[in-house]
Amino acid sequence: METCERPRPHRVVRRRPDRAVSALAAACHPGPAVAVTVLTLALAAVAGQSGPRCVLVGAAVLAGQLSVGWCNDAFDAHRDAAVGRHDKPVASGAVARTVVWGGAFTALALCVPLSLAYGALAGTVHLTGVAAAWAYNLRLKATALSWLPYAVGFASLPAFVVLGLPGAPWPAWWLVTAGALLGVGAHLADALPDITADLATGVRGLPHRLGTRGTRLALPVPLVAATAVLALAPGGTPDAAGPAVLAAAAAVAVAGVRPVRRWERAPFAAAVLVAGADVALLLIRGAGLS
Repeated sequence: METCERPRPHRVVRRRPDRAVSALAAACHPGPAVAVTVLTLALAAVAGQSGPRCVLVGAAVLAGQLSVGWCNDAFDAHRDAAVGRHDKPVASGAVARTVVWGGAFTALALCVPLSLAYGALAGTVHLTGVAAAWAYNLRLKATALSWLPYAVGFASLPAFVVLGLPGAPWPAWWLVTAGALLGVGAHLADALPDITADLATGVRGLPHRLGTRGTRLALPVPLVAATAVLALAPGGTPDAAGPAVLAAAAAVAVAGVRPVRRWERAPFAAAVLVAGADVALLLIRGAGLS
């Protein structure tokens, strides 16, 4: 007995523009980009900056963060594809690499005038931090100096805010130092989940040289050091709260480096808690940043 099958209609596969836009947005590392922008904006607000100038700060920092995130994913596309990073939009083919490069350079082109509009010196400091982040993406990520762009970038953000205040005051030493230490901690935390995959593609930054265990042990150190600087620096507001926060941060950090059965992310979780305390102290000290 013969069966007659109806021919199936030919399906035309069309790329949906909304999915391409979503993939482009995901490629900019939206979580860190938004977190850094909101923190810098909050710092400008508590420092007493005017509303319009706060908006300018937020726009400049967001443009810089978008450029850095898109540059990172576009440059690492081949490396991410080689290790099967299907969560990366460029590596998975969800968005073209050329499109992401276009977004990176467009955001960078916007970042320059937005930063300089806040003040020549302030803008130059911010652009130095953005340039350091691009240098990390393009070269320094794979070297022993991988921590340096993070230190420069995070230190540049509070300096950018302060230098744009009325009278262009010089940022306090403890503010820049704490920012740099937070940056080093952020680098260790950011690299920790990808150490094995990065090593397979030839990346040999500081966390990769320390190894997974060494990075877990080192992760809370710069964050607790930042807490100490913010808690004990002269001229601040926290007073008795500062040493209390420092003691709590140290206790959390020590607890985090101890091996916890069935919870390998304990050191990372502890580092996040310590970083949260650092951010709180930074915002509390916002009125005396210079």
